[in-house]
Amino acid sequence: MISGNIHEKSNLAILPEPLQRAVQFLKDNDLAVHEPGKFELDGDKMILQVIDQSTGARETLRPECHRKYIDVQFLAAGGPERIGWYPDLGDNEVDENLLDTPRDICFYKNNPNAREGVIEMQPGSYAMFFPWDVHIPAIQVGKPAKIRKIVIKVALDTCL
Repeated sequence: MISGNIHEKSNLAILPEPLQRAVQFLKDNDLAVHEPGKFELDGDKMILQVIDQSTGARETLRPECHRKYIDVQFLAAGGPERIGWYPDLGDNEVDENLLDTPRDICFYKNNPNAREGVIEMQPGSYAMFFPWDVHIPAIQVGKPAKIRKIVIKVALDTCL
């Protein structure tokens, strides 16, 4: 997992080029006003998802992971939002496995043994989740809040 903010100076040169492009896209485009939906940025190698949703209580949300894509999650507007995350150590119980579908997602049941960390997201914040990172997006801070969530899905094989 890697996190940052598009408004801070950071050295993106250490990242693989596709991840650099994803962060640059976030910097160069006002996604708070983009229409919701799913859009190809580079065929199936980089996909933009613009999602309007509300944050919710942690206990109502399912942990998730992906295998073919790296998630670059970005809070474009609203919030705040928390994202839980922990390493996928192979001790999670599958709740719904959609990894072999175009969604490339596996939902886990909540794992009481997971050492879950939290990322605090404000508008401009991003977090990158790799296939070995379990993550729980859209956790409320205090009370539910509306958010404009951007997810850029970057094909893992373009970063190897």
